[in-house]
Amino acid sequence: MDISHMRRDFESEGLDREHLDDSPTRQFEHWFHDAKEAGILEPNAMSLATSGRDGQPNLRTVLLKYFDDQGFVFYTNYGSRKAREIQENPNAALLFPWIGLNRQVIIQGRVEKVSKAESLRYFAARPRGSQIGAWVSEQSRVITSRGLLEQKVAEIKQRFSSGEIPLPSFWGGYRVVPQRIEFWQGRPSRLHDRFEYVRQDDGWLIQRLQP
Repeated sequence: MDISHMRRDFESEGLDREHLDDSPTRQFEHWFHDAKEAGILEPNAMSLATSGRDGQPNLRTVLLKYFDDQGFVFYTNYGSRKAREIQENPNAALLFPWIGLNRQVIIQGRVEKVSKAESLRYFAARPRGSQIGAWVSEQSRVITSRGLLEQKVAEIKQRFSSGEIPLPSFWGGYRVVPQRIEFWQGRPSRLHDRFEYVRQDDGWLIQRLQP
């Protein structure tokens, strides 16, 4: 199937250095706000790329739950494929594809676990169904039928039928600590505006990249 004819010229305002915040976190916050205001569906959805010691890359979509100057936080099962790969190679990349705004943000950095207190605080705020789901799923493991999964849901509901559901020991958060962040703005004729922030000892180096 030849789809080479599919193309769209990006009609967007330009991105200039003087309009960028010196802090990549604040610049991300500005763009994240724009994505929410524009009605982008799940603006906190991000592609997470990891690879284990074999070097084979894997990619999936996860949800950003928190960000600040320390990094970008998501939650998962510590026995999942992504978690096993992070243990073998604690480097990852994130992509926010805000296509409706002709924008994308790419983040590369090292990955570390958040504290148990942080994981507990977030887990306690999740809907009860999501808390049960965290206990039920042995994420990324093979299962022969959905019926077995639903049976386990019933068992977990019975187990925690009264009172709060505790944080599973095998579930929690990761923080991607950025070393490089790129802000990409689509422009006409594929002459896009790209700026990268590269971490240095005393702050961030900001430079324009060719499209």
